[in-house]
Amino acid sequence: MAGVNQAPQILERHYLEVRCGLLDMAAALDRMERASGFADVQNDRRLEKIRQGLQILASPGTDRAEQIQLLFSDEYEAGWKKA
Repeated sequence: MAGVNQAPQILERHYLEVRCGLLDMAAALDRMERASGFADVQNDRRLEKIRQGLQILASPGTDRAEQIQLLFSDEYEAGWKKA
């Protein structure tokens, strides 16, 4: 199947980029936990969304990007253009 993306080629193409993203995320979370005042953000809605996003990433499936996009999206507000 020439021209069709297959899992080995996709992994080869994206491995370093994904690895970098994971390391960047781990470093940011480490910095946050080491910082003073971390207890003050334990229940922050944004941190909870990050945790939920990590759970989505760790789950199997083919719609993880969609799930994470929806997780971080604002709910639709009727009449938003008028505001």
